[in-house]
Amino acid sequence: MASAQMVKELRQKTGAGMMDCKKALEANNDDMDKAIEFLREKGLAAASKKAGRVAAEGVVESYIHMGGKIGVLVEVNCETDFVAKTDDFKNMVRDIAMHIAATNPLFLNVEDVPADYVEKEKSILKAQALNEGKPEKIIEKMVEGRIKKFYQEICLMEQAFVKDPDKTIKEIVNEKISKIGENIKIRRFTRYQMGEGIEKKEENFAEEVAKQMSL
Repeated sequence: MASAQMVKELRQKTGAGMMDCKKALEANNDDMDKAIEFLREKGLAAASKKAGRVAAEGVVESYIHMGGKIGVLVEVNCETDFVAKTDDFKNMVRDIAMHIAATNPLFLNVEDVPADYVEKEKSILKAQALNEGKPEKIIEKMVEGRIKKFYQEICLMEQAFVKDPDKTIKEIVNEKISKIGENIKIRRFTRYQMGEGIEKKEENFAEEVAKQMSL
């Protein structure tokens, strides 16, 4: 397991995020050189250096699915209008819109998930673990692991990309940052589903048949 000092050192060398550095070290048996190479291959080292730059250009993309049953609007920003107009950038944004239509993420980042939402989920997961007969001493660790999976289900940036499940949306964006040399940010998105939130009247099939027979 990577030590805090090693994570700090890797972060200083690459500028990558703390969790990305921890993951890189764990994936490479704490080998610093291999971890650096790992981060560079995924575009994380280069992307982090551009993360603070202003991205005020970009596009708002729409995606309609299932004959108009599902619709998505997503805003993705970059630094220049030139990049925003390239096919490479536009294709990435379209892919992200399609991904949102398919997976229905509730939040953009882990940081966007309300604390009470997380605590409620933790209490449910703890109850599930108790019902499974798990020992009390390992339940907290189990819950933390399951919360990580929970984030991967509800947060767009943590989700596995539908067109390439070996990569997360975060990794897809970081690879594009590394390729084009500009900061890219998914700013916001909205997903619409036909009839969502409308309470539909449920017909009793047997009663309906009886009505028809009595006519």
